[in-house]
Amino acid sequence: LPIHTERFPSNWELSAARAINVVKYLEKKGINKDLLSAVGYGEYHPLFPNDTPDHRLRNRRVEIKIAIP
Repeated sequence: LPIHTERFPSNWELSAARAINVVKYLEKKGINKDLLSAVGYGEYHPLFPNDTPDHRLRNRRVEIKIAIP
């Protein structure tokens, strides 16, 4: 379901804010900020169709990708 609040005008802004919060948490835990980045996809990369409450819940996620240089 689309979100529309003053703080989060769309799902994309909400998704980006969640991603940024995860990055901030990882920084506080001592991970070098130069190794981190945040991306919010909003409704654009669902794993499931957004047709049931369970599917919508499963689509609310954070993916963490680790790349070893």
